[in-house]
Amino acid sequence: MPTISSKVQSLISEQIISGHFPPGTKLDERWLAEQYKVSRTPVREALRQLAARGLTQIVPMRGVVVMQVGIKELSEILHANCELEALCARLAAESMTTMEKTELEYVHQRTKEFVNQNDIDGYLEANREFHRLILEGAHNDVLGKLVGDIRERLSPYRQYHPAESDRLVTSHVSHDEIVKAIVEGDGEQAYLAMRAHNAHLGNAALRALRQARENAAQAVDAKDATPTKAARRIKAASAADGTSTARKNKKLGDVQAGATKPRSKTSAVQSKSPDA
Repeated sequence: MPTISSKVQSLISEQIISGHFPPGTKLDERWLAEQYKVSRTPVREALRQLAARGLTQIVPMRGVVVMQVGIKELSEILHANCELEALCARLAAESMTTMEKTELEYVHQRTKEFVNQNDIDGYLEANREFHRLILEGAHNDVLGKLVGDIRERLSPYRQYHPAESDRLVTSHVSHDEIVKAIVEGDGEQAYLAMRAHNAHLGNAALRALRQARENAAQAVDAKDATPTKAARRIKAASAADGTSTARKNKKLGDVQAGATKPRSKTSAVQSKSPDA
């Protein structure tokens, strides 16, 4: 069952990946807790996990901020995962015990129930168990840990597939081929099936990320094109200042015009000195 922290982590991840939290954005614990209506403790744990996955970093004097993960870097990580986990599948097919293969089949059958119920959280949890069994079944601790770390880092991106409504069905079908190859001890077919599975998920993640960032960029452009309240206030203040200046200039002009008018005869007499 997903914890509050894992749910918050998923929500923040989606906001980061979709571009709603751009690189450099400060992630304030208190503000996030208010947004998601939770205490600050699960938010703090979620931010810690996101930092471990490379989505955020701690900057001195600023706190937790969103990191920049480029399309090229993500593509390279996905490609590495494709090849390395495919190698694990090959080794698992060649070295898994009968009991380990039976456990893999059992977990695979459980994921089918989540697919039928369209239970995404349940499927993702079972999916992690499915891949963990394959990594352990390779009986190579160094390779297993390396792939496990990569999968953890990729997890938020691979789960972000808003355009694929049938992704659970597609994922489960490709798992069928992987399980069949491993159970039959066909290392080459297990390698190819796992690589194709990860390549499909990786390409879907890249497409979703590109689209999300394009949408976010367009939203920013549209916002910049709309006069902000501050801009409108400045414009209004400038207009008021211009009106005030015009009035002052008009008064000054009137005064200057009055000074150049010929004085009346009475005024001239009154202005004479008594000694005259």
